[in-house]
Amino acid sequence: MQDALIVSNFALCAGISFPSSTSDEQRTICKAPDWMYVKPVNPQNVSQVRRSYTPHTEGTIPQIVMEFLSETYGEEYSVEFKQRVGKWFFYEQIIKVPRYVIFRATTAHLEVYALESEHYEAEEPDNNGRFWIPGLNLFLGIWEGTHESRTGYWLRWWNAQGELLLWSEERAEQERLRAEEERLRAEEERLRADRESLRAERLAEKLRQAGIELDDEE
Repeated sequence: MQDALIVSNFALCAGISFPSSTSDEQRTICKAPDWMYVKPVNPQNVSQVRRSYTPHTEGTIPQIVMEFLSETYGEEYSVEFKQRVGKWFFYEQIIKVPRYVIFRATTAHLEVYALESEHYEAEEPDNNGRFWIPGLNLFLGIWEGTHESRTGYWLRWWNAQGELLLWSEERAEQERLRAEEERLRAEEERLRADRESLRAERLAEKLRQAGIELDDEE
Protein backbone atom coordinates (compact mmCIF):
# COMPACT_ATOMS: atom_id res chain seq x y z
CA MET A 1 0.00 0.00 0.00
CA GLN A 2 1.63 3.20 -1.19
CA ASP A 3 -0.31 5.37 1.25
CA ALA A 4 0.48 3.20 4.29
CA LEU A 5 3.61 2.59 6.33
CA ILE A 6 3.99 -0.92 7.78
CA VAL A 7 7.44 -1.29 9.32
CA SER A 8 9.51 -3.05 11.98
CA ASN A 9 12.21 -1.41 14.12
CA PHE A 10 11.64 1.91 12.38
CA ALA A 11 12.31 5.32 13.97
CA LEU A 12 9.21 7.18 15.16
CA CYS A 13 10.17 10.78 15.94
CA ALA A 14 8.73 13.86 17.67
CA GLY A 15 9.98 17.17 19.04
CA ILE A 16 9.75 17.44 22.84
CA SER A 17 10.34 20.41 25.12
CA PHE A 18 12.41 19.68 28.26
CA PRO A 19 11.89 22.28 31.02
CA SER A 20 15.10 23.80 32.40
CA SER A 21 15.95 26.56 34.85
CA THR A 22 16.55 29.06 32.04
CA SER A 23 14.40 28.04 29.08
CA ASP A 24 12.64 25.13 27.53
CA GLU A 25 15.03 22.87 25.69
CA GLN A 26 13.64 21.48 22.45
CA ARG A 27 14.88 18.04 21.47
CA THR A 28 13.91 15.53 18.83
CA ILE A 29 13.24 12.13 20.39
CA CYS A 30 13.00 8.93 18.37
CA LYS A 31 11.80 5.48 19.42
CA ALA A 32 11.86 2.36 17.29
CA PRO A 33 8.72 0.26 17.81
CA ASP A 34 9.09 -3.41 17.00
CA TRP A 35 6.11 -2.98 14.64
CA MET A 36 4.10 0.04 13.50
CA TYR A 37 1.19 0.75 11.17
CA VAL A 38 0.38 4.20 9.80
CA LYS A 39 -2.21 5.19 7.21
CA PRO A 40 -2.27 7.53 5.40
CA VAL A 41 1.26 8.82 5.00
CA ASN A 42 2.46 11.51 2.62
CA PRO A 43 3.96 10.21 -0.65
CA GLN A 44 7.72 9.77 -0.56
CA ASN A 45 10.02 10.92 -3.34
CA VAL A 46 11.08 7.79 -5.20
CA SER A 47 14.71 8.95 -5.09
CA GLN A 48 14.62 9.15 -1.30
CA VAL A 49 14.71 6.35 1.25
CA ARG A 50 12.41 6.83 4.25
CA ARG A 51 14.59 6.36 7.34
CA SER A 52 12.21 7.69 10.00
CA TYR A 53 8.66 8.90 10.44
CA THR A 54 7.39 12.09 12.09
CA PRO A 55 3.60 12.34 12.62
CA HIS A 56 1.79 15.45 11.31
CA THR A 57 4.87 16.33 9.23
CA GLU A 58 4.80 13.16 7.12
CA GLY A 59 1.28 11.92 7.72
CA THR A 60 -1.11 10.88 10.47
CA ILE A 61 -0.48 9.40 13.90
CA PRO A 62 0.23 5.64 13.81
CA GLN A 63 -2.91 3.62 14.44
CA ILE A 64 -0.93 1.05 16.41
CA VAL A 65 2.58 0.35 17.70
CA MET A 66 3.87 -2.95 19.11
CA GLU A 67 6.70 -3.84 21.46
CA PHE A 68 7.96 -7.41 21.91
CA LEU A 69 9.37 -8.04 25.38
CA SER A 70 12.61 -9.85 26.04
CA GLU A 71 13.37 -11.83 29.19
CA THR A 72 13.29 -8.73 31.39
CA TYR A 73 10.95 -5.76 31.42
CA GLY A 74 12.53 -2.70 29.88
CA GLU A 75 11.35 0.75 28.93
CA GLU A 76 8.22 -0.64 27.23
CA TYR A 77 6.44 0.25 30.48
CA SER A 78 8.52 3.33 31.31
CA VAL A 79 6.81 6.67 31.95
CA GLU A 80 10.12 8.42 32.63
CA PHE A 81 10.38 11.89 31.14
CA LYS A 82 12.86 14.27 32.78
CA GLN A 83 16.21 12.62 32.05
CA ARG A 84 15.01 10.15 29.49
CA VAL A 85 11.76 9.47 27.70
CA GLY A 86 10.24 6.04 28.25
CA LYS A 87 8.37 4.30 25.47
CA TRP A 88 5.08 4.26 27.34
CA PHE A 89 5.29 8.02 27.96
CA PHE A 90 6.37 8.66 24.37
CA TYR A 91 3.52 6.67 22.78
CA GLU A 92 0.87 7.81 25.26
CA GLN A 93 1.67 11.47 25.97
CA ILE A 94 3.77 12.64 23.03
CA ILE A 95 2.59 10.77 19.92
CA LYS A 96 -0.80 9.74 21.39
CA VAL A 97 -0.97 6.42 19.54
CA PRO A 98 -4.52 5.00 19.83
CA ARG A 99 -3.40 1.37 20.38
CA TYR A 100 -0.26 0.18 22.16
CA VAL A 101 0.51 -3.56 22.10
CA ILE A 102 3.01 -5.32 24.37
CA PHE A 103 3.74 -8.98 23.63
CA ARG A 104 5.97 -11.52 25.35
CA ALA A 105 6.43 -14.41 22.93
CA THR A 106 8.08 -16.74 25.46
CA THR A 107 4.97 -16.83 27.65
CA ALA A 108 2.27 -15.95 25.08
CA HIS A 109 1.33 -12.91 27.15
CA LEU A 110 -0.44 -10.21 25.15
CA GLU A 111 -1.51 -6.78 26.39
CA VAL A 112 -3.44 -4.26 24.32
CA TYR A 113 -3.93 -0.70 25.57
CA ALA A 114 -6.38 1.86 24.19
CA LEU A 115 -5.88 5.59 24.62
CA GLU A 116 -8.81 6.80 26.72
CA SER A 117 -8.95 10.31 28.21
CA GLU A 118 -5.25 10.80 27.36
CA HIS A 119 -4.15 7.66 29.22
CA TYR A 120 -3.76 4.03 28.23
CA GLU A 121 -6.40 1.63 29.53
CA ALA A 122 -6.04 -2.14 29.26
CA GLU A 123 -8.40 -3.78 26.75
CA GLU A 124 -10.17 -7.09 27.36
CA PRO A 125 -10.01 -9.84 24.72
CA ASP A 126 -13.09 -11.46 23.21
CA ASN A 127 -14.14 -15.06 23.75
CA ASN A 128 -11.45 -16.20 21.30
CA GLY A 129 -8.74 -14.36 23.18
CA ARG A 130 -8.42 -11.75 20.43
CA PHE A 131 -8.52 -7.96 20.40
CA TRP A 132 -10.40 -5.83 17.87
CA ILE A 133 -8.14 -3.11 16.42
CA PRO A 134 -10.09 -0.13 15.01
CA GLY A 135 -8.48 1.53 12.01
CA LEU A 136 -7.23 -1.80 10.76
CA ASN A 137 -10.64 -3.45 11.27
CA LEU A 138 -8.91 -6.69 12.22
CA PHE A 139 -8.60 -8.91 15.25
CA LEU A 140 -5.17 -9.37 16.84
CA GLY A 141 -4.42 -12.58 18.70
CA ILE A 142 -1.89 -15.29 19.47
CA TRP A 143 -1.15 -18.25 17.21
CA GLU A 144 1.09 -21.20 18.07
CA GLY A 145 3.10 -22.90 15.38
CA THR A 146 6.22 -22.78 13.23
CA HIS A 147 7.18 -19.76 11.15
CA GLU A 148 10.56 -18.62 9.82
CA SER A 149 12.22 -21.69 11.39
CA ARG A 150 10.94 -20.84 14.87
CA THR A 151 8.28 -22.83 16.70
CA GLY A 152 6.43 -20.93 19.37
CA TYR A 153 3.90 -18.16 19.85
CA TRP A 154 3.25 -15.52 17.19
CA LEU A 155 0.96 -12.54 16.81
CA ARG A 156 -1.52 -13.04 13.98
CA TRP A 157 -4.38 -11.15 12.38
CA TRP A 158 -7.94 -12.36 11.79
CA ASN A 159 -10.58 -10.54 9.74
CA ALA A 160 -14.02 -9.53 10.99
CA GLN A 161 -15.40 -12.95 9.94
CA GLY A 162 -12.82 -14.72 12.11
CA GLU A 163 -10.71 -15.93 9.17
CA LEU A 164 -6.95 -16.08 9.74
CA LEU A 165 -4.91 -13.84 7.41
CA LEU A 166 -2.29 -16.04 5.82
CA TRP A 167 1.42 -15.38 5.53
CA SER A 168 2.91 -15.46 2.03
CA GLU A 169 4.34 -18.96 2.47
CA GLU A 170 0.96 -20.20 3.74
CA ARG A 171 -0.76 -18.73 0.69
CA ALA A 172 1.83 -20.38 -1.55
CA GLU A 173 1.27 -23.73 0.19
CA GLN A 174 -2.49 -23.27 -0.09
CA GLU A 175 -2.13 -22.62 -3.84
CA ARG A 176 0.13 -25.67 -4.18
CA LEU A 177 -2.42 -27.88 -2.44
CA ARG A 178 -5.22 -26.43 -4.56
CA ALA A 179 -3.23 -27.12 -7.74
CA GLU A 180 -2.50 -30.66 -6.54
CA GLU A 181 -6.19 -31.23 -5.83
CA GLU A 182 -7.05 -30.01 -9.34
CA ARG A 183 -4.42 -32.34 -10.82
CA LEU A 184 -5.76 -35.33 -8.86
CA ARG A 185 -9.33 -34.45 -9.85
CA ALA A 186 -8.35 -34.26 -13.53
CA GLU A 187 -6.51 -37.60 -13.23
CA GLU A 188 -9.58 -39.20 -11.66
CA GLU A 189 -11.75 -37.89 -14.49
CA ARG A 190 -9.32 -39.27 -17.07
CA LEU A 191 -9.24 -42.69 -15.37
CA ARG A 192 -13.03 -42.71 -15.15
CA ALA A 193 -13.29 -41.91 -18.85
CA ASP A 194 -10.76 -44.65 -19.66
CA ARG A 195 -12.75 -47.17 -17.62
CA GLU A 196 -15.99 -46.19 -19.37
CA SER A 197 -14.30 -46.53 -22.76
CA LEU A 198 -12.85 -49.93 -21.85
CA ARG A 199 -16.21 -51.09 -20.54
CA ALA A 200 -17.89 -50.03 -23.79
CA GLU A 201 -15.25 -51.85 -25.86
CA ARG A 202 -15.72 -55.06 -23.85
CA LEU A 203 -19.48 -54.85 -24.25
CA ALA A 204 -19.17 -54.33 -27.98
CA GLU A 205 -16.80 -57.32 -28.23
CA LYS A 206 -19.25 -59.57 -26.34
CA LEU A 207 -22.07 -58.49 -28.63
CA ARG A 208 -19.97 -59.24 -31.73
CA GLN A 209 -19.16 -62.68 -30.33
CA ALA A 210 -22.90 -63.24 -29.95
CA GLY A 211 -23.41 -62.31 -33.59
CA ILE A 212 -24.77 -58.87 -32.87
CA GLU A 213 -23.24 -55.99 -34.72
CA LEU A 214 -23.82 -52.45 -33.51
CA ASP A 215 -24.36 -49.80 -36.15
CA ASP A 216 -22.27 -46.65 -35.69
CA GLU A 217 -24.41 -43.60 -35.07
CA GLU A 218 -24.25 -41.09 -37.89
